[in-house]
Amino acid sequence: MPASGITGSVLRRSLRAYQIYGANTGVGKTVMSTILCGALHRASPQEPVWYLKPVSTGPLDDADDGHLARFSPTTKTKTLFQFGEPVSPHIAARGATPLSDSSIQEKIQEHVTSCSQSGKGTLLVETAGGVHSPTPSGSSQADLYRPLRLPVLLVGDHRLGGISSSISAFESLHIRGYDLNHVLLFEDEQYQNHEYLRDYFGERGIPLLSLPPPPLQESNREADQERMADYYLEMSERKSVIDMATSLSTSHTSRLERLDSMADKAHKHIWYPFTQHRGITPEKLMTIDSAHGDFFQTVSPPTSETVLQPTLDGSASWWTQGLGHGSPALSLAAANAAGRYGHVMFASAIHEPALALAELLLENLQNPRMQRVFYSDNGSTGVEVAVKMALTAASVRYEYKDTQELGVIGLKGSYHGDTIGAMDCSEPSTYNERVHWYRGRGHWFDFPQVKMKEGEWVVEPPEGGEKEFGPAMKFKSLDEVFDMETRDESAAAETYRKHILETLDQLVRVEGKTFGALVMEPIMLGAGGMLLVDPLFQRTLINTIRESHSLFSASPAPTDPKTWTGLPILFDEVFTGITRLGPFSPSTLLGTQPDISVHAKLLTGGLVPLAATVASESIYDVFLGDEKRDALLHGHSYTAHAVGCAVAEASVKELLRIEGGEEWEAFRAP
Repeated sequence: MPASGITGSVLRRSLRAYQIYGANTGVGKTVMSTILCGALHRASPQEPVWYLKPVSTGPLDDADDGHLARFSPTTKTKTLFQFGEPVSPHIAARGATPLSDSSIQEKIQEHVTSCSQSGKGTLLVETAGGVHSPTPSGSSQADLYRPLRLPVLLVGDHRLGGISSSISAFESLHIRGYDLNHVLLFEDEQYQNHEYLRDYFGERGIPLLSLPPPPLQESNREADQERMADYYLEMSERKSVIDMATSLSTSHTSRLERLDSMADKAHKHIWYPFTQHRGITPEKLMTIDSAHGDFFQTVSPPTSETVLQPTLDGSASWWTQGLGHGSPALSLAAANAAGRYGHVMFASAIHEPALALAELLLENLQNPRMQRVFYSDNGSTGVEVAVKMALTAASVRYEYKDTQELGVIGLKGSYHGDTIGAMDCSEPSTYNERVHWYRGRGHWFDFPQVKMKEGEWVVEPPEGGEKEFGPAMKFKSLDEVFDMETRDESAAAETYRKHILETLDQLVRVEGKTFGALVMEPIMLGAGGMLLVDPLFQRTLINTIRESHSLFSASPAPTDPKTWTGLPILFDEVFTGITRLGPFSPSTLLGTQPDISVHAKLLTGGLVPLAATVASESIYDVFLGDEKRDALLHGHSYTAHAVGCAVAEASVKELLRIEGGEEWEAFRAP
């Protein structure tokens, strides 16, 4: 739903707002702004023009808004925050009342709202210094203004080295999701940057307007102002400048038309996931222009003056967002890997992002069993790989026949994805029962749930399950619920163990069923309804299966503590892993570790698809042989995609940094 009081895009229907960025300090942003304001007045004499300088440093008599007021008196000018010292804003703001980025964003929003109430008009918002010049808080300007996502008019650098700084400025803005509308540049006959950059930006569909530079400053103030006034008059009357001013209106209209038409076009051509399309109308589709932090910028009805509104991404885009939308760190990691590798095949090869991520995962999982990492592209395929690993390992050790039907043991209400093998690991449900190839191979235990009721933590058996699971239990705290060492000695642990053993004995010895793995989401069932499983039940289920080797084989159990016993234990950590529940792996909360685990979603911070299936050496060894058919013959074209691996490494490192710092302290319960 739309969120109030949250800074978002400032796109309005009547007000055309543009942001003036400079490739560097001293490139002439204010001069270009003055020229544009004059041309805008000439192109649309009846429409107001506003100039806003959010942050300015230096003496008041030399302020940029004063320059505009002097040479474009019909322009309505304003500066939001003025600091007297002529230095970078982060230095000028020292000693003053702290000024946050959000405070600046809110003031800009207020000014935009005020301007838009006057009807059609144009607002130019001029930044300070270069693209990455620090804000009063010390952040980069490019990040401060990103939530507003104003289309950019970039003033390039005409000086020696200006080609490089102009292209670098463009790339910095582009990688953050800005739209570059025009490049403006003064001409310099010696360096001719405008000629080179016209071709460069033209190839990217971005027009460049070059103009003669302003006259050299005169020592006589009055004469200098007179010459500048003549210069501004001449430049603002140029056809190329007026044409550009007119094009701002055209591009604004085109953007609105595209946004307003997207839902209709999507309704005709897009087939959505998890959606019954009968009854879906264009009005029910959410058009997303961009996303930043915890919010989408979604399109309002055409009758609204505010075109885009911040809408909370309540599911974190299906639980993938750990660092928020538009993370510069992840975008840069992706760009670096894309530039270095693009995509490279991964059969019998290695690249740094894949190796670095594997080492990082193995180090932080802290599972002595785990030694091998297999990459795929999403949680479902990651589970598919894991199930192949587990069932093959069980089949080889227990010498199951190829024709023998193998099932898995799991929990009721579990969900592991929508590929065929992953679906078969879940009991029949709305998501799979109409799929022709679905078989539902396994047995799924019902389980006690952890709940908060009337201010108390309780563990409740499933409805009608008091006989198998015992009565409801009350706990003083959640820590007490997860105190596995103490609860291992409780009557509940013995009750759980007895129920599990009786069920397994009935399934295997009486009914003759064959199983190849325990597959479960540790601690919480996500898609099943955010069900918090009693951790003692899951721990007891794992330990009981591992201790029941004789139930599955007459041969002696392996004695190596790193080798699986009973059945391979597979943790689907796609939802609950990578610090989601606090620890890096939820196995820490259970006090027991799997033989195979699957990781996705938070793994890449929601930027690109990637999954990692991590396995023990005893699982890996099963696939060693003299023939190719003995290998794990699973893969896809984009296995271990370098961009995905690089982004995942950056995401995991940032999550670990946050977890180890003080940023979470304000959110922790007392």
